[in-house]
Amino acid sequence: MIKVLVTDKLAQEGIDLLNSMDGVEAVVKTGIDKDELARIIGEHDGLIIRSGTKVTPEVLADSGKLKAIARAGVGVDNIDIPEATRKGIIVMNTPGGNTLSAAEHTMALILSMSRNVVPACNSLKGGAWDRKKYMGNQLNSKVLGLIGLGRIGMAVAEMAKGFNMKILGYDPFAAPPDAEKAGIKVSENVERIFRDADFISVHVPRNEQTLNMIDAEQIRMMKPTARLVNCARGGIINEDALYDALAENRIAGAALDVFPKEPPENTRFSEFEHCIATPHLGASTEEAQIEVAVEAARILVDAIKGGPVRNALNAPSTSGAEPTIVTHYGKLARRIGSVVSTIAPGHIKEVQVQYRGSIAEQTIESVTLSFAIGLLQKHFDMPLNMVNIPVLAKERGISIDKTKNAEVKDVAASFTAKVVTDKVTRTVTGSVFGGTLLRIIEIDGFNIEVTPQGSVLVIFNDDKPGVIGSVGTVCGKHGINICTMGVGQKPAEQKAMLAVSLDQEPNTEAIEELGRLEFVNEIYVCKLD
Repeated sequence: MIKVLVTDKLAQEGIDLLNSMDGVEAVVKTGIDKDELARIIGEHDGLIIRSGTKVTPEVLADSGKLKAIARAGVGVDNIDIPEATRKGIIVMNTPGGNTLSAAEHTMALILSMSRNVVPACNSLKGGAWDRKKYMGNQLNSKVLGLIGLGRIGMAVAEMAKGFNMKILGYDPFAAPPDAEKAGIKVSENVERIFRDADFISVHVPRNEQTLNMIDAEQIRMMKPTARLVNCARGGIINEDALYDALAENRIAGAALDVFPKEPPENTRFSEFEHCIATPHLGASTEEAQIEVAVEAARILVDAIKGGPVRNALNAPSTSGAEPTIVTHYGKLARRIGSVVSTIAPGHIKEVQVQYRGSIAEQTIESVTLSFAIGLLQKHFDMPLNMVNIPVLAKERGISIDKTKNAEVKDVAASFTAKVVTDKVTRTVTGSVFGGTLLRIIEIDGFNIEVTPQGSVLVIFNDDKPGVIGSVGTVCGKHGINICTMGVGQKPAEQKAMLAVSLDQEPNTEAIEELGRLEFVNEIYVCKLD
């Protein structure tokens, strides 16, 4: 008998599905503390949770026969995935279950703003009858600007077409190949959305690239009739800048379903009639909760029974199952992917990888997938791995062209990645020396040697004396130790570059000071561990 422990409130349909499966028993114990969970978890084959249960290393200390954990929802911050992986436990989530609910809530907020539903309702309940004050706008022919064209963004576009809205889309990563076919006019730059859209809705993960993506500068580009919606993640729209814009009536309105800290400590937006705030209701529909519960039950049991593994957020370890050279080049490729994702801004148009020398004689699919994980991870909320990266990359129209050449060039073996975006073309080559030493040996034609670990500082600069000393001085001033440094030159172009591995991530002040050095043209901080 397969026993599945459910420790958070789950839609009854999910429980019923578990109990209807042959040889499966649902054990529902909601509200238990971490000590009891740790004591009983090893007696069960599977665990289904939502956001309430915390699966910590202590909880997994005696994991017993536990084989899989399913999160009924998207976020997995409450699961220690590395510890689960070490224990050989598959962790899965249900990312598609709340797509329609989140998209519908976005449309509900857009409609509410356009017709002043909330303030008009409050006014009427207060005894007033003021039709002129709450004159609204039609959605017909208005421009909806979507920032983020993943599952939810595309669903919003489909719904908005029913109101005859004009859809303008931008994705900081890569637009789906069928976006244009879906009637979305894809913009190469987000500034066009800020300038032209009547409604702007964000549907991107929160990360370094998207944090404060809409700030005072971006709001100043908008029409005075523009309205903002955030049903994605708190912090994508800078709340201070938004508050100032609403206070000064520089935009027509805003609707917030998410906040940097939840519940928010500051309720200052409540003073504005033209701002709607809801308590993170994007996925809060009966249908969505049923769907994620049913999906969690189904994928969990399939995985336990040895069937297809879907939506896995980790992958079983391949240690010892592949040649050592492949394992090490997989680590190198993933770190090169992270470097390229940092130094190659813009929409990805083309991706190529090349294997040379002895690595080209091996089966290299896992190495290519490792590179893709490094390249794409920052564009997703969920952890990427060997299981989900092929599907997610395909959804966004990303394909990787691979070539293999066993002929040796310069070094015994090497891995090269070339990424073309709408802004730049970057090429990075790496090699593994002595069987274990990972090194980047070339960036954009600059011959260098640097260890890809920790924080790596990449600086493209003018070729002149004093560069190394100046960079070292700034790092020393901020207490940052330089571990390895690679210097490359192109004398004919009077250009050079530094690639420096550091013992800690430089703070904003240090980066700004480095950026002010007269010889610096471009500066990037690549986080590799």
